[in-house]
Amino acid sequence: MQLETEQLLAAAKQRTGLSDFGDPAMFDALSRLVDALRREAKLTPDGEKRTGESIVATLANRLQVEDYLKANPELLDRPIEKPLFVFGLPRTGTTLAINLLTADPARRAFLRWEAFASVPPAKAGELCSDPRYHVQQAQMEMSVKYVPHIAAMHYEDADSPTECQFAMSPTFIAQVYDSQYHIPSYSDWFLHTDYLPAFRYHKRLMQLLQENNGGRWTFKNPWHPLYLDALTTVYPDAQLVMTHRDPADVVGSACSLVYHVRKLYSDDVDPVAVGEQLLRTFDLMIERAVAYEEEHGSGSIHHVQYRDLTADPMETVRAIYSRFEEPFTPEAEQVMKAFLAESPKGKHGKHEYNLGDYGLTREGIHDRFGKYIDWANIPVRR
Repeated sequence: MQLETEQLLAAAKQRTGLSDFGDPAMFDALSRLVDALRREAKLTPDGEKRTGESIVATLANRLQVEDYLKANPELLDRPIEKPLFVFGLPRTGTTLAINLLTADPARRAFLRWEAFASVPPAKAGELCSDPRYHVQQAQMEMSVKYVPHIAAMHYEDADSPTECQFAMSPTFIAQVYDSQYHIPSYSDWFLHTDYLPAFRYHKRLMQLLQENNGGRWTFKNPWHPLYLDALTTVYPDAQLVMTHRDPADVVGSACSLVYHVRKLYSDDVDPVAVGEQLLRTFDLMIERAVAYEEEHGSGSIHHVQYRDLTADPMETVRAIYSRFEEPFTPEAEQVMKAFLAESPKGKHGKHEYNLGDYGLTREGIHDRFGKYIDWANIPVRR
């Protein structure tokens, strides 16, 4: 399938028999993405084909979401109260934190399969037995077989909590595209655009998904520091948790993940360019998180150290519950401990990387992020 905006839109309409995409802000974002993909991404023929199919599937899912909400408008009156968002630079423990938190039966996670096949919402009690779960799980197990190095870096089961940037990707204002492809013009636009359309859609989707399966929404997305103002405009009572880790470990691990993901779509990926882009993005994430806390007060973000989370995860989670005055029940503690026992680090392989491959050094990263290290009081290894 050719990467042409009108062809992609037409294919999604034909696939679903629907035509209303909702908020028209999507069209400009999609056009910018497609233009950058065609001119800059250096996609292989197979990469272009899979990218086109992914965009059509995303558009089709959005059409179905809007159609369902049009038929069930009362869902948009249902509140989402005090959602908790876990974020931080990538590779800082956000996945471990969200998996622990959402083990709590009182909480509700945005599951991976729901991100890609959202309509209709699962029947009560069937989040882990819906046929769409089984389809997605088979795909995830296939990825372990054919791209085991990606699974070693980051793996999710079909019913795992997924990054809620996949609730933003149908707006085409989402960091996932900036990670998957080398698209500088889109990146420049994305890092400075209005994020409100993405979060408005995010909320609409969650109001749909909670129709039959409720609970306290608990999300994770490393990239949320880019857009905390928009997040809290749409979710004014959001609970914010930011994770922190030695930036030299963060950057090396993130570069490795982005580089290998881009290699799935292009055979011309510059590792140094990957490093340069991530440093620029991380600068903005830190700058905006600091600015948000300065504006809203030191208690507006609850900070978690990766070292504490990995050394004593239960005490770290207990502190999160205490900070937001949430009850930490014996049942929640029991299932969290069971999760830890069943999920040893490196379960899907060891993730190895070398900073030098990306033109970087530990010393240089520590120098660049010195103010951040001091602000967040991060223990580092020199």
